[in-house]
Amino acid sequence: MKLLLVVNATASSVTARSRVVIQKALSADHDVTLAETSRRGHASRLAQGAAASGTEVVVVLGGDGTLNEAANGLVGTDCALAVLPGGSTNVFARTIGLPNDPMESVGILLEALDQGSITRIGLGSVNGRYFLFHAGLGFDAAVVAQVEKRSTLKRYAGHPLFAYATLTTWLRHYDRRRPRFAVEFPDGSKVDDGYFTIVLNTDPYTYLGNRPLHVAPEAGFGHPLVVVTLRTLRFRTLVGMVASTLGSGTRIGRHPMVDERLDVTCCRVAGHGPFPYQLDGDYLGEVSDLEIAYEPDVLSLVLPCDR
Repeated sequence: MKLLLVVNATASSVTARSRVVIQKALSADHDVTLAETSRRGHASRLAQGAAASGTEVVVVLGGDGTLNEAANGLVGTDCALAVLPGGSTNVFARTIGLPNDPMESVGILLEALDQGSITRIGLGSVNGRYFLFHAGLGFDAAVVAQVEKRSTLKRYAGHPLFAYATLTTWLRHYDRRRPRFAVEFPDGSKVDDGYFTIVLNTDPYTYLGNRPLHVAPEAGFGHPLVVVTLRTLRFRTLVGMVASTLGSGTRIGRHPMVDERLDVTCCRVAGHGPFPYQLDGDYLGEVSDLEIAYEPDVLSLVLPCDR
């Protein structure tokens, strides 16, 4: 099988040794070309070029941001995406059942390739850019922005850095005095006082160390999106939400200040002024409005054989 191995050498868990070992392991049974990313958006262009040249699978060794770029380059093609965790959190890799160690994951990937375990999945899109597992609007994105300002620390202090960024963002870097946007649905209903919205294509939402945080257990590849909007950022509400996500996540939608919508195929977010957003943990800046949609069967994904 013809493979392109896309490596983000600056990702948190990627080392020179792991890169060499993984390339050798893949090359034992496959025709492998190695390409390293060098700038933002590079993985998308590498994936597009691979698909156009007849490559059958693009294997990404990197974090969720690199994976998102490659997925956007492969949407609508027959070239499949394969995942090897190389970042600090690796939400998508662990969501599909891979261990957090890329050296352990490569054996599982080789088995999946040998068995032809490739599935067509649906993705969410925001203003035309696709996401694999979630989009975050408002407070969530502001936290990611603070983390990216300290990107050199992510390699060494990933999870503590996120916890610190969450606290400082709540205290100093996000306006909690007013709602930031309205979320409008096709049936005419609207949530006019959104402070923080998560749009989920999969569950869990993220990980705290090895602990998954479940916001919407109903989310999954076989369904449209789940949209969860917090209508307050009061400390007590956030603490209750975190406590729920550490469990099953099923209580979140029952809170009177949380709006939960299942099986959402499209919605629009209209800002009360500019608001920040992120896709798959990649901060994309501030916007005034967003068009969100679910696109079924747009990407081929290599999955572990037991999935």
